[in-house]
Amino acid sequence: MTAEAVVHEAVIAGVVPDLTGLDRVFDYVVPTELVALIEIGSRVRVSLNGRRVGGWVVSLGAPSQGLSIDKLKAIDKSSGIGPDAEMLELCQWASIRWCASRLRPFLVTASPNTVVTRPAPQRRTKVLAEPVSPAATKLLAEGGGVLRLPPSADQMPALLAAARVGPTLVVCASVDSANLLAHRLRRTGVSVALMPEEWALARGGVDVVIGSRSAAFAPCPGLKVAVVLDEHEESLQEERAPTWHARDVLAERCRRAEAPLLLVSPCPSVVGLAGRTLVAPSPEREKAAWPHVEVVDQSELEPWKRSMLSSELIAYLRHADVRVACVLNTKGQARLLACRTCNALTRCEVCQGAMVEEVTGRLDCGACGATRPRICGSCGSSVLSRIRPGVARLRDELEAAAQRDVLAVVAGKDKVESLDDTKADVFIGTEAVLHRVRRIDVVAFLDFDSELLAPRYRASEQAFSLVARAARLVGARDRGGRIILQTSMPDHEVVRAAVAGDPSIVSIAEISRRQMLGLPPASAIAIIEGDGADEFVRELAKYAGVTTAAHRDKWMVRAADHEILTQACVNTARPVNSKIRIEVDPPRI
Repeated sequence: MTAEAVVHEAVIAGVVPDLTGLDRVFDYVVPTELVALIEIGSRVRVSLNGRRVGGWVVSLGAPSQGLSIDKLKAIDKSSGIGPDAEMLELCQWASIRWCASRLRPFLVTASPNTVVTRPAPQRRTKVLAEPVSPAATKLLAEGGGVLRLPPSADQMPALLAAARVGPTLVVCASVDSANLLAHRLRRTGVSVALMPEEWALARGGVDVVIGSRSAAFAPCPGLKVAVVLDEHEESLQEERAPTWHARDVLAERCRRAEAPLLLVSPCPSVVGLAGRTLVAPSPEREKAAWPHVEVVDQSELEPWKRSMLSSELIAYLRHADVRVACVLNTKGQARLLACRTCNALTRCEVCQGAMVEEVTGRLDCGACGATRPRICGSCGSSVLSRIRPGVARLRDELEAAAQRDVLAVVAGKDKVESLDDTKADVFIGTEAVLHRVRRIDVVAFLDFDSELLAPRYRASEQAFSLVARAARLVGARDRGGRIILQTSMPDHEVVRAAVAGDPSIVSIAEISRRQMLGLPPASAIAIIEGDGADEFVRELAKYAGVTTAAHRDKWMVRAADHEILTQACVNTARPVNSKIRIEVDPPRI
């Protein structure tokens, strides 16, 4: 065989190695015996710098002009199948959308967690299960949108409505909810692939593919519908850079497949609502599906004299047959400050968020970055005091008041997944307690002000999502469900929405606030930090439509939309021999 024939017949594979910090495509020759096994997305083993490493095939083709095949190594082994060509394109899109400059994190997410050599046989059924949601059916027929379901409402009818349309991909906010819904779907006769364990089954084809956040990249041949459950939950966004969001990945995926996207939530985010049709129950039905909400107004009391144990809470604590969960998102010493002269909480004059003392003598707003001297914004006094104890101290007070055992629950403190089998009927902890109990009668937010004034631009949304989670635990008002909100801001939109069982009160206020402050969805933002951030941002600021602002050791970059922001970040060269971290759509700023 001539050298020309060898070059003509050779197949060159572009491989992305599965190595952290190395995100380049390397060329390898595909051996003749592997040509039939290797395709776009295949997992392979290759030699790199004297090591055998795994990787993904991201391109296949003939040698480029002038390429010396003799200098290329051959692929050592085929390790099984991975994301197909369509999913590879989605991963490439996501790496650009979130300015990752690396493909590997998305390839890892889109790949099976075990070796898969072939898809499982197709297992699709004729979906006849009832009942289906008329509202979801209507939304899907009109191209998708947002379905607002009260916390106590069953999500199954919406899923069955989607499954009737065709192959459906469902993303849940937690692994537990995905497992539960998968089990219930199977009982109706629907074929289900639970991700990531049943990746091969999903690749073969089923009625419903379901999983937590990573399922946004799960295989679903012939995708007809995508559903995001509890779209408001923070767990749907990756906290580490690249900070991709399952909702936005599925939106792009549905756009490519010309399939409707259905967002289901008791309190949809304003980003989720933007540009989408909203369907909600009648005000009467929606309010009835929320629990009773008692507001303990502490606005007339001096902040440092306010008791965490109000008389309303003590009354429930002393009922031996009532299970009570007390929520306080402060493990140690709280950071909220209040004026000793006029009792006002230290709030930002720009966005009304809480201001804390980060540097001695100055107050800083974590939401918008505003700063001012350590003085009260209401009366000008400089005599400010820290308020609020933490979980550990309050546990003893609760035990004394309740005259029964109280269990302190803090995220990561112990390994017990569920607290339902414990002897305690009273719990005190951070919001982790809402994830660890399934049977509860009363949820009390001991210091709801710390949620409302949290130094985050999504503080109101996140505070209301906590109320929604509590509402799901205690049940609707006709079943006796009850929530206690202890606050000095009884007129805050979140408190009013909780009492009225009307999430639109929060979303309307949030949309207006975001537009005024130029925050998403009114803009696209990114947080940039690292030793090369200053140089990178200086170049970034040269692009039309891009503004930058420094806050301590970070930069906030803002643009009118994601296209402008992405193009600017992708086309700006990163400083040599330095590191930068880019968080597009940061979960907190």
